[in-house]
Amino acid sequence: MPNIALFGTSADPPTTGHQAILTWLSWHFDWVSVWASDNPFKSHPTSLSHRIAMLQLLIDEIQPARHNIHLDPTLGCPRTYHTLEIASQRWKDAKLTFVIGSDLIFQLPNWYRIDEVLEQVDLLVIPRPGYPVNDSALAELRRRGARVTIADLTGPDISSTAYREGGETEGLTPPIAAYIHREHLYAWQDNAREKQPIR
Repeated sequence: MPNIALFGTSADPPTTGHQAILTWLSWHFDWVSVWASDNPFKSHPTSLSHRIAMLQLLIDEIQPARHNIHLDPTLGCPRTYHTLEIASQRWKDAKLTFVIGSDLIFQLPNWYRIDEVLEQVDLLVIPRPGYPVNDSALAELRRRGARVTIADLTGPDISSTAYREGGETEGLTPPIAAYIHREHLYAWQDNAREKQPIR
């Protein structure tokens, strides 16, 4: 029975933090399926097509190359329930593990048809700096039937939000930074250009 990790992200933009998680997953699962999607709980300043393109750039940069990581836009539904409908049809005989960051533990019980989601997959929680794994929130998920494992990995202290809101480029790989510049993505860049003195 293949062991498949399902990892959805807003990828707005994808960072070296996402890259570290994907690399770790590739060593622990037979197959890693990743996608970019619109999160119903967030607004997204960048189109989904750009985020998918950047996510592919991020995967292509992983060294040494990991051939069990696959970008699958068809899984990019706004609601996880619908993503899992597709995944369970595609991999009928696989063990499916849904991967989330520790920042989503409190949000998870509010997801669409979450009890049915928890029946279909195991959960793997990736600890994130600033978002300690909360025991009471985990207990609530387990009470609702979740099979939860905490990864022995802490994601880097890098977030897409830091880039979107303040232009912090530390988490961007050079190809993604070049893509953002070429496509004129993210409003703060335009503001920075407007403030440059005219010569």
